Amino acid sequence: MPISDSAAALWRTFASARGEMLAMPEITVFGLGEAQQTELCALVLSGQKRATTSLAAWYKASGEALPKTGDLAVVCDGTGAAHGIIETIDVEIVPFIAVTGDFAAAEGEGDGSLNYWRAAHRDYFTQTQAEDGGMFSEDMLVVCQRFRLLWPTG
Repeated sequence: MPISDSAAALWRTFASARGEMLAMPEITVFGLGEAQQTELCALVLSGQKRATTSLAAWYKASGEALPKTGDLAVVCDGTGAAHGIIETIDVEIVPFIAVTGDFAAAEGEGDGSLNYWRAAHRDYFTQTQAEDGGMFSEDMLVVCQRFRLLWPTG
């Protein structure tokens, strides 16, 4: 996602509050489509969503680096408006089927159960894989990323 004026402004405010000159990090949106992206952004801001999952293969195909502990990102809603800054605190790569209930709860979506997480992510990955010409598999590697909200502070 390109850097919007609101993302740049939020980042300048954050960096100024920390008294640091920091390079602009990546821009992050969670989910597909404006409505879901806005809903998931709100869950991040409320503290309910503290994790996200992506396909490991996507990083290889896109040439982007895997997330790592300490990475910062500006979180935007579905309109591209920036609302917060997160810091990655843990990254684990596991087969889809090995994702735990604890991780599913940290994602903060639906009822927080592993069953909900599996159904929602099976649908999501099936759709995104089909768009890229691939197929979903419960053995596919996923990147389980935990984060904390740095800004705004509570």
